[in-house]
Amino acid sequence: MKKFHFKKIYSLFILFVSIHSVFGQTDVLSKNAKVSLITCDTGTESYSLFGHTALRITDVEKNLDVVYNYGAFDFSTPNFVAKFSKGDLQYFVTAYSFSDFLAQYIYERRSVYEQELQLPMVYKQKLFENLNTILSTDQRFYTYKFIDKNCTSMVVDVLNTTLEKTIITKKTDTNQTYRSILYPYFDCFFYEKLGTSIIFGTKVDQYGTRIFLPLELHKNIKTIQFNNQPLCKESVTLLDFKKSKTSSWWNNIYSLLLILGFIVFLNHRKLDSIYLFIIGLLGLFFGFMGFYSNHQELTTNYNMLLFNPVLLLLLYFQIVKNKKWVLYCSYFSFFLLVSYTLFMIDKVHLALVAPLIVTNSIVLIRIIRRNRNKNQAFVLM
Repeated sequence: MKKFHFKKIYSLFILFVSIHSVFGQTDVLSKNAKVSLITCDTGTESYSLFGHTALRITDVEKNLDVVYNYGAFDFSTPNFVAKFSKGDLQYFVTAYSFSDFLAQYIYERRSVYEQELQLPMVYKQKLFENLNTILSTDQRFYTYKFIDKNCTSMVVDVLNTTLEKTIITKKTDTNQTYRSILYPYFDCFFYEKLGTSIIFGTKVDQYGTRIFLPLELHKNIKTIQFNNQPLCKESVTLLDFKKSKTSSWWNNIYSLLLILGFIVFLNHRKLDSIYLFIIGLLGLFFGFMGFYSNHQELTTNYNMLLFNPVLLLLLYFQIVKNKKWVLYCSYFSFFLLVSYTLFMIDKVHLALVAPLIVTNSIVLIRIIRRNRNKNQAFVLM
């Protein structure tokens, strides 16, 4: 959706439609019923960068064509932003007609793929009953987690529960970290890539052994066998939109380099202070989120060695003209910066934060030089 109000109206609408699209149906599927995995391609809005997963149950004889969607949430939830940041925002499953579902992706010009699951009739019926039970009880709510509980992982869980065995597991790219897996999704979205890289901690540096992205599930399910046959048929393209190359005059590394270059070459005390204030403030924010939020991805954030809250103390001592403690804070911050750089050697986002490392180093060296006595022997250059 392009606008906030349209998304809000749509989410309320699908709640209403779900009441009529499922519970009005016959409980027993016919022998020709089909169960499909629906994968929606990535989009250009921040909420659509990773794609979407849903389940479709079709039964022509029963006039049934329903999509079960685990990606719904209510914008009118009190303290919506705080709950989302905290990690206790309740998402829920909805069900609505396939035509309405498809209309959304026609509107957004996003490709949609379908993989029919080759399941015995008993499992199709069981999945249908499980989904309707979930939909009609408090089980429809779940607490969103970026990796562990989202529209894709919830679909994997309900399928494995129905099959009474952990059939759907990750087979590909298990030697890559979650951070590395996420990187290609941010092509042409530089500041989104930078933002997620610096706010995520050690959890996303673990090897990606869980299926948590729609296109991952679409890829992995092709490799899975059930009852000695492929679990799904060949993927069918329901909507096919050519991706337009997104470009932005500002959302790229060049705008960041321009800003940082301005700070470095202007060599102005107040500008240096403003820069360090922003960096230190971000460090405080990351630290706060690590303690406040239930999102495990935000905890143990070593990027705080770069976005260092001690820089705020440094600025305080500059204001009160305490050169001794300005130097102590500067040396300590420089030590943290060197430690961060060494720690980042094998990290995929090293190149992304390298301009910030260089700028921090230059600004700190300038502050040290301004505050050192002439007879001090310690030289950084």
